Amino acid sequence: MLRKWQLECSEIALQKYKTNQNHFFCQATPGAGKTVLAATIASRLLQDDMIDLVLCFSPSLAVSDGIKRTFSQTLNCTFNGGLGSIGQSLTYQSIQFLNGEFWRTLRNHRVFVVFDEIHHCSGLEIENANVWGQQVLTKVQGLATYTLAMSGTPWRSDSLPIVMGEYSDPDGVLLVDYQYTLKQAIADKVCRSPKIVLVDNEHLSVTSDKKVESFTSILEMIKQTKTSYQSVIHNQEAMEYLLSLGCKKLADIRSHAPEAGGLVVASSVNHAQTIKEILSQKYAQTVVIVTYRHEEPLAEIDRYRQNNTQWIVSIGMISEGTDIPRLQVCCHMSSVKTELYFRQVLGRILRMSGAVNQQAWLFTFAEQSLIEFAERIEQDIPESCMFAKMKNQVDLEFDIQKNKLKDNSCLEERNEMNGQLKWSSTANIDFNSNGSLDALDELRLGTFKQRVISAFL
Repeated sequence: MLRKWQLECSEIALQKYKTNQNHFFCQATPGAGKTVLAATIASRLLQDDMIDLVLCFSPSLAVSDGIKRTFSQTLNCTFNGGLGSIGQSLTYQSIQFLNGEFWRTLRNHRVFVVFDEIHHCSGLEIENANVWGQQVLTKVQGLATYTLAMSGTPWRSDSLPIVMGEYSDPDGVLLVDYQYTLKQAIADKVCRSPKIVLVDNEHLSVTSDKKVESFTSILEMIKQTKTSYQSVIHNQEAMEYLLSLGCKKLADIRSHAPEAGGLVVASSVNHAQTIKEILSQKYAQTVVIVTYRHEEPLAEIDRYRQNNTQWIVSIGMISEGTDIPRLQVCCHMSSVKTELYFRQVLGRILRMSGAVNQQAWLFTFAEQSLIEFAERIEQDIPESCMFAKMKNQVDLEFDIQKNKLKDNSCLEERNEMNGQLKWSSTANIDFNSNGSLDALDELRLGTFKQRVISAFL
């Protein structure tokens, strides 16, 4: 059965298509059910004899596989591009490898093309487009009879425009045909209301060249020393403390919802292995790892989706578009600190399930960027993420290079520290019967403190 917003959006899209307008942009919060929306629109277009084939593009194999399952069920076909199939689900990366026969088929039929998580494709023109954006502009856009662009986080960390997006002038605000916000989704009981726990430490000491410096917060330490955020997320005691909060909260939720699971977002394969050891050996948790190094990562994710394992540890395989409704707790320990990625990770625990307990908790450290992102979570599209129009090509190239350097520094694996970061001993934390921390905004526990941000109260 369709949700109210899916029914409303699909009707608006169909009306637009029937008035000889061939493009529709839907922005709906992560976890709201965009894939079901797209499959519904495709089904209606087929029923009304407006299209012959359906083609879906998405940023990863995990997302592509989920689209394939949903469209197969909705359209009652295999949806694998084979004999008897109405369409196919592919990744953006695969566009450049499709042969001439594929494009001839596209030209000879009426095709409905769905672009999921379209923000991965940048550029309003070929000259300023990224590789995926160029493929969309040159190979797909002009051949499709109708197109549907969807995104839960419709902006880019490099401030470049999204392919096929329309922006206001001069403000640079993305103009969409339909918007379904997290606030609406929570009110409709489509998404869970998240609680974000920012973990800090009041007695940090950094030893470098036999010199010991003490700090009262992570923010202060990072600002005043060369110690990086990487040092925090790789520190053994810091990892153990954050994971202990996640384990305790997951145990509380599983007492009412036994199938509930937790996600840990790690920064590297080695980091993920360390996290797995802590969860399994120190906290006696059942845990599985999924990374790009696995031979069958999609099968691993699907097994976790269906079984009762407590935790899944991932680097970037479960950041957006991956449908695992039983996920209700997340420990964010990634070195990627962009608002786009933060919201995509949060979206993994917002999808409603059939469980009685529908809490959603994200635990992370009180680093400056993450604090700001958490405080802005009620803004569907933060002003800081609007498309910034550049004055000239030189400025554009400088901005791209600047963001490349920033992104590369985030994705590097941990190097040896110049000094040693020392955390004081951990303390226990208790949650009350209402599922909240035993404090309104801050709870001091020895050397640790937690700030809880509750959205949409």
